[in-house]
Amino acid sequence: MGEKKEEVIILGIDPGTRITGYGIIEKLKGELRYLSHGEIKSPNDSPLSIRLKLLFDSLMAVVNKWQPQALVIEDIFYGKNVKSLIIQGHARGAVLLIAPFNNIPVYEYSPLEIKKAVVGYGRAEKKQVQQMVKTILNLSKAAPPDASDALAAAICHAHYQKMEFL
Repeated sequence: MGEKKEEVIILGIDPGTRITGYGIIEKLKGELRYLSHGEIKSPNDSPLSIRLKLLFDSLMAVVNKWQPQALVIEDIFYGKNVKSLIIQGHARGAVLLIAPFNNIPVYEYSPLEIKKAVVGYGRAEKKQVQQMVKTILNLSKAAPPDASDALAAAICHAHYQKMEFL
């Protein structure tokens, strides 16, 4: 029987058409280590198709650099208005296309699951999530809100990991 791999690089993504946050962590022998985070910002006056291409190309560059073994994305939050939901769906579609192009499995968690994994309370405020992400990953300062949400998604997956390593 082969040895189990004890390390995984996890890419968390908080999708949006204006700002998409991403965060990359490594889980090594049960310990979490911060690798990177950022925000992909689209010009407000750009057509949706151009914003989605920018999002896709930017995330492909992140994947090429870090070679994650898991892509984690927040499940759609159903409390938003219909137009916001449709726009968010477009961004999620661009993000989800990254996975098959790179043979990366996708994992989705609800906002409640992510907040509970990071803060211990599913209805936590954004600031609470930011502070706990900062603490968990031992960051010198809190990441911007969208990047922090992406890091939180990655942390959630590291805790609840649904995959087995070969």
